[in-house]
Amino acid sequence: MSGPLVIRGSVSVPEAELLWRFSRSSGPGGQHVNTSDSQVELRFDLAGTESLPPVWRDRALERLAGKLVSGVLTVKASEHRSQWRNRETALARLASVLATATAPPPKPRRPTKIPRGINERRLRHKKQRGETKRGRDQRSWD
Repeated sequence: MSGPLVIRGSVSVPEAELLWRFSRSSGPGGQHVNTSDSQVELRFDLAGTESLPPVWRDRALERLAGKLVSGVLTVKASEHRSQWRNRETALARLASVLATATAPPPKPRRPTKIPRGINERRLRHKKQRGETKRGRDQRSWD
């Protein structure tokens, strides 16, 4: 867990830019929950970081605008009873959020034309089906 947080490829966030905060987790857990700070809150200053390329940082700031509080991205983890596992979960969650937010936009879809033979076959089948249904008219049963 020590060392830089790898986002994608060779791009990583140094450990010094991550701010950790620990608090007591809510929910059941007996006497243990009253004495241990197992909930983890991981903060990363996305607006002020120099570790990400400027293009990635701008893209992430735009895509994560709703999740940022004054340029800081916060991730919480309290699923596990141990602080260590919650730290690992928070790191993985932060890496995942940053990787998806900095991903390049998808290539634009190139529209394709339906081949003429396929369209003619579809229309021919529709015509045959219509003839079959037209043959089921009530007047022919008299």
